[in-house]
Amino acid sequence: MKIYTKTGDKGTTSLFGGKRVAKHNIRIDSYGTVDELNANLGLVRDQDLDASSKEGLIKIQEKLFTVGAILASDPGKTSNTSKLPQLKAEDITFLEKEIDRMNEELPEMTHFVLPGGHTAVSHCHVARTVCRRAERICAALFNLEPFDDKVLQYLNRLSDYLFVLARSIAKQKNADEVKWIPDTSK
Repeated sequence: MKIYTKTGDKGTTSLFGGKRVAKHNIRIDSYGTVDELNANLGLVRDQDLDASSKEGLIKIQEKLFTVGAILASDPGKTSNTSKLPQLKAEDITFLEKEIDRMNEELPEMTHFVLPGGHTAVSHCHVARTVCRRAERICAALFNLEPFDDKVLQYLNRLSDYLFVLARSIAKQKNADEVKWIPDTSK
């Protein structure tokens, strides 16, 4: 497979289905941001984590390729989308179960926490913020050209998962969770 095709040299790219669009199109921005999220999850996975977290992250990264494929599909060509993998309700349920499992072992949240405390925790928070950006861009795209709404549900749940994963990693690493306590003195 040849990596460079030169077809994008004028600032356009192809969606699945062949339609050419500008590289600054919101659809391209949506799946590009999901790709950025996936790369950040690879960075999280490369940290010294327990096997369960690494396995979960691999599963999530695979699902993000599915999300990217859905977003990269020409909305006018429904015949192409039938050939693509789809998100399932179980994919969202997986995230919810993992959130619940990790939360059982964590102290109750009483305040917002500042990102940081350990490199792995910080990488997780960076991935969480990229996930939220991907969700915002996808929500804007959804308003213009609807697609499978499980994508929005998945990204919303994934950002929650990443927040809880960051807290779980902080606990595993004995990292301080610094509470944000607003200064209300005037």
